[in-house]
Amino acid sequence: MAIKLSNRSKLIKPSPTLSLSAKAGQMKEAGIDVISFSLGEPDFNTPEYIKASAQKALSANFTRYTANAGILELRKAICAKLLRDNGLEYTPKDILVSPGAKASILNVLTAVCDTDDQVLIPSPYWVSYPYQVLLADSVPVYIETREADSYKLQAADLEEAILESPCAKVLILNSPSNPTGTVYTREELSAIAEVCVKHDILVISDEIYERLIYDDVKHVSIASVSEEMKERTVVINGVSKAYAMTGWRLGYAAGPTHIIQAAGRVQEHTTSCVNSITQKACVSALNDEDDSIENMRKEFWQRRDYLYDRLQKIPHLSCFKPQGAFYIMPNIQWYIENNNAGIKSSDQFCEMLLDKHHVAVVAGSAFGLKGTVRFSYANSLEKINEGVNRFEAFLKEISR
Repeated sequence: MAIKLSNRSKLIKPSPTLSLSAKAGQMKEAGIDVISFSLGEPDFNTPEYIKASAQKALSANFTRYTANAGILELRKAICAKLLRDNGLEYTPKDILVSPGAKASILNVLTAVCDTDDQVLIPSPYWVSYPYQVLLADSVPVYIETREADSYKLQAADLEEAILESPCAKVLILNSPSNPTGTVYTREELSAIAEVCVKHDILVISDEIYERLIYDDVKHVSIASVSEEMKERTVVINGVSKAYAMTGWRLGYAAGPTHIIQAAGRVQEHTTSCVNSITQKACVSALNDEDDSIENMRKEFWQRRDYLYDRLQKIPHLSCFKPQGAFYIMPNIQWYIENNNAGIKSSDQFCEMLLDKHHVAVVAGSAFGLKGTVRFSYANSLEKINEGVNRFEAFLKEISR
């Protein structure tokens, strides 16, 4: 007889982005020319100065376990970065280095949430947030945002959700946002912070796309708007996106010492320390930055402009113009309601688009926003152009 699975595991579904990427990969292996807009992964190589630092560490045999929280040199570099870029003052004991920002978030949720605690999640959201909350044996509570508000959480909506959620304890905030690319201003964050301080809500501020912003907007961490808010914020960041280091697996959490130490105890009994070579490479990434990161940002900006302009010209399609990250979410609801292919949802739309025109985009339902799809423009302009050509051809084909 098969061993019964836990109820918790039954709640966890496969990541739609990874599942779609896997299917696209299988098609490519079969010789099909697939253009993928699915994964949130920079298509650039890790900068040479970072790789050189890793090679140096390997040659020096820096290959053993490190302190669970991360080597002191790296935690000092993170403190310096947070002060330099965000005006936030921390000490190394306030920093926990983890194998990816995803692990950082789960460590913190596990450290602060009890059974039936409620975690507030603005929708649309990154696909993993709800499942991480469930893994922490807590309850996700979704707060819908509106395209008219640039998909930004409004302070009034947050307060209403808190009043309707008697066990609300945590708010997960993501700026710049995956999947919408929205970026909050200081004024908007201050209004949210006022509500969080009033109701004693902890904010997990996911800032992994901090460096990827456009149109001369500025990234602001909610932890920087007041000392009271800093005491109620855990900042999540890492090197995967801005430094093209997705496979290196390093994220970090910065926040109140007692929360960080508790999250560290969780990590001690799960993943333990990040691999030593990656940690040394990240010291160099943060301390010795050259112009490669800025060059990548400018390239993403150019791609954003091109893709947005192309999508805006398509009849019956609308989309919010992102100011950060590398995603854009056009609204395809008209085509779901007016097609000759029997398509009833964005999930079916994406499946047929991949099967018939070999273009992979992610259904907006995966992010809590039906009637949309998400494009990742972490792709060359040449492939973006060809992918949009196929996307347009598909829309014409199914229109009635």
